[in-house]
Amino acid sequence: MRYLFFTNTPAHVHLYKYAVRELQRMGHDVLILGRDYGCTKDLLEYYELPHKIYGVCGTTKYSLFKNLPAHYVNIFREVRRFKPDLIFGMGGYAAHAGAVSRTPVVLVLDSEPTSLDHVVSRPFAKAILTPHTFGKDLSENHYQFRGFKETAYLHPDVYEPSVDIRAELGLDPDEKFVVVRFNAFGSHHDVGHRGFTPERRAELIEMLSTYATVFVLDESEERRDGDVDTRPFDFHPALVHDVLAEAELLVADTQTMVTEAALLGTPAIRSNSFVGENDMGNFVELEQHGLISNLKSFDEVMERAETLLTDPGTKAVWQTRRDAFLADKVNLTDVIVQVALNYGSVEPIESLSRHTVPA
Repeated sequence: MRYLFFTNTPAHVHLYKYAVRELQRMGHDVLILGRDYGCTKDLLEYYELPHKIYGVCGTTKYSLFKNLPAHYVNIFREVRRFKPDLIFGMGGYAAHAGAVSRTPVVLVLDSEPTSLDHVVSRPFAKAILTPHTFGKDLSENHYQFRGFKETAYLHPDVYEPSVDIRAELGLDPDEKFVVVRFNAFGSHHDVGHRGFTPERRAELIEMLSTYATVFVLDESEERRDGDVDTRPFDFHPALVHDVLAEAELLVADTQTMVTEAALLGTPAIRSNSFVGENDMGNFVELEQHGLISNLKSFDEVMERAETLLTDPGTKAVWQTRRDAFLADKVNLTDVIVQVALNYGSVEPIESLSRHTVPA
């Protein structure tokens, strides 16, 4: 069999990396079409995954739309050359590549707010796989798995630290550190949404630095405005999960990294304009299990962060909660491989069931 995977963001590389390796081990031909966005290309090279880059995209919405025609031209050319039997992806690129080449497509989706992606991609999908918390019914071929997309690479069956991350970061063995993550809000699904302002960002970092060493990860180049009391964050992006696993706390206005921290047993605070009544199901569930805090008020963010950092038992409590939460969650990599070997058919796979909207 010949399998084609799309990785448009760094998170997509993590989602599919173990499945790609397993299918290769079984003797199948596998190709990844990746977008040079953020550290996506760096991750593909680091993991030595078979890939070709179909285009470049910056962290602004303008960059995406400007490059879109060239992306599709390159994608269709590569699909014709590779001639896949099955395509995996997370949106329009994969779906349209399948439609043009008449190849079955399996989509793994986890974001309810990305309605545009759903509209342009679901008509061409043989199967759509989403977490059990997904709050929309997309089609008759919509199936759910018990877990999140991040359980493809952070499930206990597959994740283990790769290095002594404290040594990599130059930290003392008992030195507390916090990770702060700022989003560029440059994707099409971020239109109209926002996170921390530059002023609140500085205030947050100043407070956190009184309790721990602060590392800042910022997607937005223009927001690098000389933060004080932060440690240079010089490590390969492939090691980010090792960093999160050791951190005392994550504070972020982004999305994926919050789920990753929760699944690693690290307390996480998420604050952006997505938070509210119509929030994504995975964040609602993680909060219900005491693993993250979804907060709109900046004052609440400051208060919650200070509380977590001053309680010496926080980390042990979160590790226990994390273990309990993951006890009945699937290793999504196993599911993806099973779907691949079944040529995109999902009915024989026990860990998948027809999706129903959570009550």
